[in-house]
Amino acid sequence: MQIDLFLTCVNDALFPGTGQATVKLLERLGHEVRFNPCQTCCGQMHLNTGYAGDALDLARKFVRDFRDSEVVVTPSGSCAAMVRELYPEAAKWAGDEELLRDVEALAPRVYELSEFLVNKLGVTDVGAYYPHRVTYHPTCHAMRSLRVGDAPLKLLQNVRGMTLVELEGANECCGFGGTFAVKNPDVSAAMLTDKARHIMDTGAEACTAGDNSCLLHIGGGLHRLRSGTRTVHLAEILASTEGAVFA
Repeated sequence: MQIDLFLTCVNDALFPGTGQATVKLLERLGHEVRFNPCQTCCGQMHLNTGYAGDALDLARKFVRDFRDSEVVVTPSGSCAAMVRELYPEAAKWAGDEELLRDVEALAPRVYELSEFLVNKLGVTDVGAYYPHRVTYHPTCHAMRSLRVGDAPLKLLQNVRGMTLVELEGANECCGFGGTFAVKNPDVSAAMLTDKARHIMDTGAEACTAGDNSCLLHIGGGLHRLRSGTRTVHLAEILASTEGAVFA
């Protein structure tokens, strides 16, 4: 299958290793991966902060960049949810019938990585090897908007050498919420404190999730607490194989 990768602006700017891991993983499973270097932000932060016009421009650009794609895969539940849920709503608000038609045609072909592997391909064992104690944080958009369910856990449970430990309060938000962390810093910090405490209680060497935006927030909190627990994107665990060098 030919897959177009939507890397997302956060990953492009701060976590390029996640994109590289996603390509490595999908190619190992026998797929051809393309990357359109013209892609930019999905526009979620613009829409969330009231810049609807800019968000609509980015939605139209996304459609132009990916309208001919057979499948679009992104290592971000947040951005996938933006395309599938909020693009149609934004087009309706704007009264842009052309954009609405284009988005409704494209959105069903846009997948978050774990749901693509498990629900589209029917794959739960990707041949990964990651000899560490790991806990998993389900991100809000993936869990509540995309409803990926236990797809990430099914993948993690088949990673060789890894000890997967349950996270108390896993379904609670980490407090990032995009611009929520900026607009409500005190509430965000309190939510992060709870999340960090639960992660540390697991004794995990690493916390994983499907969104680097959440991992950026969680990782900052764990670092300030000198917890010794690192954060790692789900794609990077799934791309790891026996013989790899681990940080």
